[in-house]
Amino acid sequence: MKKTIIKVLCLVFAVVMVLGCFTACGGGEENYAENNTKIKIGVSGPLTGGAAMYGIAVKNSAQLAVDEINAKGGVDGVMLELVAVDDQHDPTKVSTTYTTLYEGGCQLFLGTVTTAPGIQFKQYALEDEIFYLTPSASGDDIPSSDGGFQMCFTDSNQGTASAKYFNENYSGKKVGIFYKADDDYSVGIKNNFVAGLNSSFGNVVEASFTGEASQFDSQITLLKDCDVIFMPIYYTPASQFMKQGASKVKASAVYFGCDGFDGIDAVEGFDINSIKQEVSYLSHFDSTSTTGPAADYINAYKAKYPDAPLNQFGAAAYDCVYAMVAALESSDEEITATMSAQDFAEILKAEFTSDDFVFHGVTGECVNGQKSTITWNEDGTVNKRAVKYVVKQKS
Repeated sequence: MKKTIIKVLCLVFAVVMVLGCFTACGGGEENYAENNTKIKIGVSGPLTGGAAMYGIAVKNSAQLAVDEINAKGGVDGVMLELVAVDDQHDPTKVSTTYTTLYEGGCQLFLGTVTTAPGIQFKQYALEDEIFYLTPSASGDDIPSSDGGFQMCFTDSNQGTASAKYFNENYSGKKVGIFYKADDDYSVGIKNNFVAGLNSSFGNVVEASFTGEASQFDSQITLLKDCDVIFMPIYYTPASQFMKQGASKVKASAVYFGCDGFDGIDAVEGFDINSIKQEVSYLSHFDSTSTTGPAADYINAYKAKYPDAPLNQFGAAAYDCVYAMVAALESSDEEITATMSAQDFAEILKAEFTSDDFVFHGVTGECVNGQKSTITWNEDGTVNKRAVKYVVKQKS
C-alpha cells in the first residue's frame, strides 16, 4: 500500500515538473527585457568568414543609425543599443545566435544578413511572435505577414526585375547564366529570371556549381561566347569566375548580377580593372553617390568607419533602424525600455501594414535630392524603385 502511494506521488510530481517545464520554456510568455535600461536591437550575421563583408557593413551601419538616433534623444527619450552576433552565414549556428539575442533582452530585430540563416531565424521568430525587419536576407521564404519584413527585394523580385531589364535592353543577345545550384538565394533568383525572359533570347546557356568550388574552367567554356552573363551569386565566386575567365570570355560581354555583387570591387586579391568586361547589377543603393541622401549616409559611414566595407547591405540596415524607429514614433503607444519583444512586435506590425505609414530612406531611387519613398505590403515585402548600378565599364 505504501509503495502504491509513493508511486502515485511520484507520478503527480513528475506531471507537475513537466507542466512547469512547458511553462518555463514558452519563450513567447516571458519578458526577457524586463530589466532593460535601453531598447535593444538584435542582428545575426556573418562577422567572420567569406560573407563577412556583408555582416560587418550591416553591423556598422546599424550602429551608425543607433548613434545618430541616440544623439537626438532616442525614442521618446529612451536610448537604443545594438547587439550583433556572428552566424558565419551558417544556418546551424542560428539556434545559438537567436537565443543569445532573444533571451538577452533584444526587442527589435534585424533578423539575419543572409538568406539561409534567415530561414531558421524566421522559424524561431514566428514561434515567439516577434517582429523582424531584415536588411538583406532576400529569400522569398523570409517575409511573413505574421511579422517578418524585408528592406531588400525578394529573390523573385530581383530575378523578375532583372529579366525585365534584359527584355528592354538586351533583346536578341546571347544570354548565359552562372549560378550556385545548392543555394536558395541563387536558385530562387535564377528561376524567376528565366521565367521572366521573353522568347527573343532563344536558348539560354546555363552553368552551375555547388559547395565551395573555386575553379570554373568548364563553366567558363560553356559561357565564354555569351553577350551577357547573368550571375545571381555572391561576390567571392563571381570574382573568381571573372578572374579565371578574363582572357576567355568575350571582351564585349556584360557580367550582370544582383545584390550579391555589392562589394565585388573590394574583394581581396581581385583587381576588377584587370578584366575587360562590364560589371553591373540592379540595386536599391548606389555606393558611389556623391549627392543627396545616399551621399550623406556614405560620408557619415566613411567618417566613422574609414577602413570598413561599404555596400548596399549596410545602407539597408541603416534604413531598417530608422524605419522601425519611425514606426514606433508614429504609434500612439507609450514606448519604454522594458517592453517585451512581443509588445514591440504588435506595434510594428500594425504600423508597417498601415496605409498611412510611408518611410523615406537612403535606399531605393532618390530623386531631386529627396529621400526615397518606401512602403510595405501586408506579406512583409517592400515597395521601392531599383536602379542599374555599373561597377565597372567595359575597357
